Amino acid sequence: MLIAVVTAPVGVSGAVFLLPVQLSVFSVPDPAVTPTNLLYNVVAGPGALLRHRRDGALGGPLVRRLVLGTLPGVVLGAVVRVFVLPGPAVFRLLVAALLLPLGTWLIVRTLRPGRADGPRPRPSPPAVTGLALVVGVVGGVYGIGGGSIIGPVLVGRGLPVAEVAPAALASTFVTSVVGAGTYALLALGHGGDVAPDWPLGLACGAGGLIGGYLGARLRLRLSETFLRLLLGTLAAALGALYAVDAMR
Repeated sequence: MLIAVVTAPVGVSGAVFLLPVQLSVFSVPDPAVTPTNLLYNVVAGPGALLRHRRDGALGGPLVRRLVLGTLPGVVLGAVVRVFVLPGPAVFRLLVAALLLPLGTWLIVRTLRPGRADGPRPRPSPPAVTGLALVVGVVGGVYGIGGGSIIGPVLVGRGLPVAEVAPAALASTFVTSVVGAGTYALLALGHGGDVAPDWPLGLACGAGGLIGGYLGARLRLRLSETFLRLLLGTLAAALGALYAVDAMR
């Protein structure tokens, strides 16, 4: 619940922060940790989405573009996770290498914008869909919502957090439903640990449901500068966390 309160205002479901906890603390086996995280997103997602809908922030072309890219990506990622890439070590290094510098750059750019740092052109629809496809594959492989990756990228390209956050959370929810269903089908013909840890996923999701609603409501009271700093801090902290975890 606490994780969702902090992450929901910037479009991050919080599942990406739960992954190392599930692996290291609760000892959820591979690849069951992925559908467990997806189950968290499915249960927790409606809380923030309901609040965004009431605020009139849920809609627009960005939501459609993200969903269009992430849906096929999460199915592909689930297949890759079960049959090709069962280990999380490479993912931790990739997340650290991507998010640590990206989050640091976003913080610096927000605190000290350049003199010529005017409005930047919005990324093209094909570029957004392509990025969403890549994030969908990552989400299918490792069970993260993708907001922690796609959020800093889009905000860094000049999109306001108020537009990115609802779209990222909506995309996370839809792709998690499809991803969880894909893993359920794969579990029927696979003998390994493919099914989610239902008690853990439902318990975490219940907390995320409450925290997501509160966090989405809190977003309206926070400035754009604060939200950008929060998103950058979350990305940098997550990158550092995964870097330390990968070196153990």
